[in-house]
Amino acid sequence: MDLLENWREEKRSSYLYRIVSETEAEKLHKNLFIELSGLAEAQAIIWESQLKKSNIPIPDYHPDRRTRFIGWLVRRLGARYLRPLLAGTKVRGMSIYRSDSLAKQFPQVFGELEQQHRAVRSGNNLRAAVFGINDGLLSNASLMLGVAGAQVHPSFIILSGIAGLLAGACSMGSGEYVSVRSQREMLEYQLELEKHELDTYPEEEARELALIYEARGLPPEEAVKVANLLIQNPEKALETLAREELGINPDDLASPWGAAISSFISFTIGASIPLIPFLLSNSPYNLLISIVLTGISLFAIGASLSFFTQRNMWWSGLRTLLIGVAAGTLTYCIGQWLGVKGL
Repeated sequence: MDLLENWREEKRSSYLYRIVSETEAEKLHKNLFIELSGLAEAQAIIWESQLKKSNIPIPDYHPDRRTRFIGWLVRRLGARYLRPLLAGTKVRGMSIYRSDSLAKQFPQVFGELEQQHRAVRSGNNLRAAVFGINDGLLSNASLMLGVAGAQVHPSFIILSGIAGLLAGACSMGSGEYVSVRSQREMLEYQLELEKHELDTYPEEEARELALIYEARGLPPEEAVKVANLLIQNPEKALETLAREELGINPDDLASPWGAAISSFISFTIGASIPLIPFLLSNSPYNLLISIVLTGISLFAIGASLSFFTQRNMWWSGLRTLLIGVAAGTLTYCIGQWLGVKGL
């Protein structure tokens, strides 16, 4: 790895830690980032010694524009709302802003099993699929209603529905690919840095982890004991450091192609629902049948989301249906107005 870049990373982290500490009102959090800043400076000194051995000149450190901009954002918005951005710049301790319990965050120590993480991931995937279907259904139904409002031939409604399905599915798929690919690259880079640091100075990494545990409510002696115990297992140590220092989840290394295909399929399923009556028959009641079918589907999707939100099933379904009715009515009226205008 580039020795000079490693030195810059630590100096950059120290600079941002100081800014985060200045914005923290909570004493434990403030002390955490002050100490992390000191540890980053100590690690920078380690890299300085290696630079000197390699006869590489050490420049004066001045934060670059990107780092200064992030610092400016932290001062105005606070670190809590910039966790992904700070994690991407190797600022540790982001887990203190999560509201979950210590038992859930420290499964290796407090007895929660990996099955829990898999269950959460499965639930998130299923919820994402439901939202994808809802997006496809609502957007394409609204598009078709807008076209229908212009009082055009049914063939134009079918054409708009097919175009909306294809355009929306391709947009969702490509957007998801870019998003997941970027997230994966960021996570891989941060994990590689953590692995290198864990191999280079495990004692300092254990100290940082203990500070974070302490800031999250563990007594100092217990925090040190837990950190030292975890560091002894390299595989678990890397996973824990990623979760607790950087606030990122190694399990989020999803496949970009898998995410893209999943989004494409879920959107396609939803967008095809209002099209079904038009594709199966030439009935003059196809638009009415499509509206009824869309309404039933919206209610069913809203009701299914109640399993994730723990809300009342009937109210969740009705709320989703009402949102769909509002969107469809608006687009239909706009389409009718444009049709009258002859646009």
